[in-house]
Amino acid sequence: MLQKKTMRKHPLYLLLLVAALTGCGRPDAPAQTVPSAGALPPENPLPVKKIARLMAGSLPENHLNHNKFNDTVATNALTLFIDSLDYDHSFFLATDIAEFQLQATQLDNQVSAGDITFAQLVLDRFKERVGNRVAYANQLLDKGFSLDETETYCWKRDKAPWPADETEWNELWRKKIKNDYVARMAGLEAEKTTKKTEKTNEVETASAATEKTANAVSEIKTAKILPPIDFVRERYKQYQLLIESNLDGEALLQRYLSAFTHSYDPHSEYLSPRGVEDFDINMSLSLVGIGATLRSEDGAAKIEKLIAGGPAEQDGRLQAGDKIIAVAQGDEDPVSILYWPLSKAVRIIRGEKGTKVVLTVIPADDAAGTRTKAIDLIRDEVKLEAQAAKSEIRELTRPDGTLYRIGLLTLPEFYADFEAARNGEKTARRASTDVRRILNEFATNRLNGIIFDLRNNGGGSLAEAIDIAGLFITLGPIVQVRSKYFVEEGKDEDQEALYTGPLVVLVNRLSASASEIVAAALQDYGRAVIVGDSKTHGKGTVQTVIPLSVFSEDLGSLKVTTASFYRITGFSTQLKGIVPDIVLPSIYDSLEIGEEYLDHTLPWSQIDSTKFRPWMESVKPSLAELQQKSALRMAGNPDFTTLLTRREQLRKRMENPEVSLKLTDRINEIVSETELENLQEEEFGDGKKDKDDPALTESLRILADLTELLGRKPAVQVTQTEPNRIPSDHPPGQSRP
Repeated sequence: MLQKKTMRKHPLYLLLLVAALTGCGRPDAPAQTVPSAGALPPENPLPVKKIARLMAGSLPENHLNHNKFNDTVATNALTLFIDSLDYDHSFFLATDIAEFQLQATQLDNQVSAGDITFAQLVLDRFKERVGNRVAYANQLLDKGFSLDETETYCWKRDKAPWPADETEWNELWRKKIKNDYVARMAGLEAEKTTKKTEKTNEVETASAATEKTANAVSEIKTAKILPPIDFVRERYKQYQLLIESNLDGEALLQRYLSAFTHSYDPHSEYLSPRGVEDFDINMSLSLVGIGATLRSEDGAAKIEKLIAGGPAEQDGRLQAGDKIIAVAQGDEDPVSILYWPLSKAVRIIRGEKGTKVVLTVIPADDAAGTRTKAIDLIRDEVKLEAQAAKSEIRELTRPDGTLYRIGLLTLPEFYADFEAARNGEKTARRASTDVRRILNEFATNRLNGIIFDLRNNGGGSLAEAIDIAGLFITLGPIVQVRSKYFVEEGKDEDQEALYTGPLVVLVNRLSASASEIVAAALQDYGRAVIVGDSKTHGKGTVQTVIPLSVFSEDLGSLKVTTASFYRITGFSTQLKGIVPDIVLPSIYDSLEIGEEYLDHTLPWSQIDSTKFRPWMESVKPSLAELQQKSALRMAGNPDFTTLLTRREQLRKRMENPEVSLKLTDRINEIVSETELENLQEEEFGDGKKDKDDPALTESLRILADLTELLGRKPAVQVTQTEPNRIPSDHPPGQSRP
């Protein structure tokens, strides 16, 4: 039986070493030299045999599951490795896969002996298939396509079988290339249609329609836009070049060994020396230039999160889940970064302060990849201050004139300057210190309650999460952490709560790890009402980075899952995340965002509950009435009506793996989606955290309801709403008082 311990001083290994989403994608590394077939780069070759042996021995020894490095792991690793090369099952043939699978149960023994020649064999075959398909794509483009036929293409092929023979292979590629061509053509035609509509209606939209619908590589001069056939041809030409040049020995080593680590769970991986550099970039939480963290997914650089205060976050057009596929420097031609190693993509996105970068992205809500939009940003430094905890005071006026003053506390991450703390600097920056200061400031403002906004907060320091949760409760446990050998309790040891008034915690599907710990604890104590998406991300594990280096040799590192989180009730936060007390409509609930969408995730589990005393003024008896009041408001709120329409549209698209290959159908789809997106932005800013944010607005009203149910008095009784007091809480259809 696992032994329970108490975390008196939070051990270093319990710090959340990675943001909740970092490391979920397929690892890549930057290009150096082009390897000859079957050989590693000639200069400074890595000691592959030593690295493979060390990884095979260290992984089962250090992983939370302690599973053996065996045939099951090898079989799963083979599937993951093949998918990392051919994620939509279109390049390899079924005969290739069958041939590879003959060696599946031998791969664990080979890697344990330091042999990764199988990886090179698969890569060589893949390059051969890519060359064949690019040549065939050019033949198809030379012939052209009929655009008025009624037929469809299955864009969602990650689980589809590989083509059985050349006839089936060619038919798949005929539709695949036609889809690329139709998507490009439809985007350009839809842009023209939208512009004509804008001109007819005399509506000024600041080129919003162009940004939303143009399936062009960039918004640079029209003369530089390639015709659809040349555009598709160039895309595959560059793809073949990148496959030939970028998958060198080190990149292949990281990709192959990480397939084995991902068989244990999606957050464990092997980091080559260059991969460690990529990891450090992610950990810095600031890709200097645009302010975003990225990971590789399906050949593109996917936006994991936007850094608070960075150029991308302030601009508002780039969103988590968007995939960057091309980058232009200023007014130069765009360069495709499809299938680039992450570190190389990072370098082209970063740049001098004050310079312009134009990103071509596939929007997060376009799973089929049929649309792109171009976003121009001016690079700038991301200030630490912009990432820190922020506060403001909102005023909510009820229809009867009652005024509520509510504090809004926003925390982008659970940060801590570990290096400064280790050096003994008393002024070392910590999230808990900043939150404590804000709560003390709130105490002087006659507030009725506080909203704690943890949306998009992907995690950070566990110690900070425990300390911050402790500011809202008296002495007690916050989280349980299970390692291989024992369970530890993370406790708040301060016997006083800094803030004891009404509290709402706002979360979404991007709230993960440390955010889930805080929300879960406050929910279990009955201390706060949790409001947000249908669930949070569901990452309930801890990763530790273990260097494989021996003496002065740089052998890379193993990032391995070593522990898992549990609520004080004993329930895991893994997979299920935190289910809010009041669920608000969210676009994220229609997208594949969450731990449950990753391969080989660790299962949800349960341990014994720990002892804790519920909050003396629990919100739980008030939840049913709060839910009812909120549901009635949302039913008549046009903001949520539009959002629900958009969410339903996305849900249907995600569930339908087919897209039309008829040009008129695709143009109509893009125009329709653009109109709805524009309406959504006009009504409530599409997720921007300002006065037009519907989730925040409803949270303010929920907090006012909670205040009334708890018998707390409002800040003041007024007879007329002052102009700058927003939002007003009034029934649908009723004018502002």
